Amino acid sequence: MKSYTAQTATPDAIVDELLNGDGAVKISGLFTPEQIADARAIIMEHSEQASEKVTHFQGAAEQSGKIDLQRRVWNLLAKGDVFSDMAAHPVLMDILRKFLGTEFIMGSIAANRILPGGPGQEPHVDYPYWDYHKPESHPIGFNCSFPMNAQVSVILDPFTVESGATGYMPGSQKELRYPTAEDKFYDTCSQMIGEPGDVVLFYGVTWHCAMPNKSDHDRNAVLIQYLPKWVKPMEDMPAALPQSFIDAASPDIRQLLGLNYPYPEVLDAAKAGNTEGRK
Repeated sequence: MKSYTAQTATPDAIVDELLNGDGAVKISGLFTPEQIADARAIIMEHSEQASEKVTHFQGAAEQSGKIDLQRRVWNLLAKGDVFSDMAAHPVLMDILRKFLGTEFIMGSIAANRILPGGPGQEPHVDYPYWDYHKPESHPIGFNCSFPMNAQVSVILDPFTVESGATGYMPGSQKELRYPTAEDKFYDTCSQMIGEPGDVVLFYGVTWHCAMPNKSDHDRNAVLIQYLPKWVKPMEDMPAALPQSFIDAASPDIRQLLGLNYPYPEVLDAAKAGNTEGRK
């Protein structure tokens, strides 16, 4: 996985690596230690008690009674200003405008905390591809030739082999396919090693999963999902946010919340006139 800084992470270089290289990059220097500490403290507070929150790719953990060792914190925009700063960082916004189109949106911003002993996840691809183990439920010819997802992981605890740094298969984004047991993912995967404050940006069709946390410390990350403007988001963030947040939102946050894109719309009640086209 290639590494970049805030200064060297140019959109052209990153997009080429996401599409034609490993499918994932690491960027350092985007966030201060204070921002990372603030985000981690909020997440720890909201995940202190084991709770029944929806999660994904944890079937084996649920069957073995260890699903409580992975804890999700959803709707992060409502839980601290630091998460808006992370979601709309100018370096990320510039890259994502190139990758997903200038009017891209955010589909989810959540935390994934894996406690010591957490067994990790099954190898998978991310929303909206995440149920591609049922390919018949998607359109014929569906492929990865243009991106409908970008994922950002803001690392809050050391991501090491021992702590279960995200495993991924370099180059697997070049063919849209759900990984199977025959792919022997765990035998050949690389891992997204990083320090608190590092950001991993990857194309969500890259095969990946959280690996088992065999360390003595938590493994926390902020997970941000970005989508083209016309893909239905995974989280209904505007519905979960107070009106005061929406009223005060910056232009970038309004874009990320999908507030600039009117559809679906009750067109029978919409303002009269021509709404689309060159003239």
